[in-house]
Amino acid sequence: MTVDVDLDTGGGFDAPRPCEVYANAPDLRREIHQVLALGAERDGRQARIGTVPPPADAAAAERIHLLRRAALMDRMALADPGSGAVGAAVRTAEQLVRYDLRHPELVAGPRRPDSIESGPGCRPYVRQEYAAWTVAGRPST
Repeated sequence: MTVDVDLDTGGGFDAPRPCEVYANAPDLRREIHQVLALGAERDGRQARIGTVPPPADAAAAERIHLLRRAALMDRMALADPGSGAVGAAVRTAEQLVRYDLRHPELVAGPRRPDSIESGPGCRPYVRQEYAAWTVAGRPST
């Protein structure tokens, strides 16, 4: 059995629509900067800046980076759906899914990463997880 998932709207997957999920997200430029900073902090190329304490463990920190990067690439693909942007969004979404399969305790949304409903590209799964992260108050941003 297969489920048809519309990558742009999330139709066919029980996740909020992109316009709902990303309604209060930082603008793209700011989010690019923040995701790059998270990567630099993770890699030790930059000291942690800000008043928010780092996540309690390395697995949670890595997941936040993967989630925010996947959501950023999803937003960029929605804004300009060329094949390069869509391909990058799919690849980063799949990275998040693979990570969540190894760390199921970090999954926040109702659908598991291996759910058939996540469909090709896994972008609706990213939206589900970003929405859950936002509802939780964006812990350890």
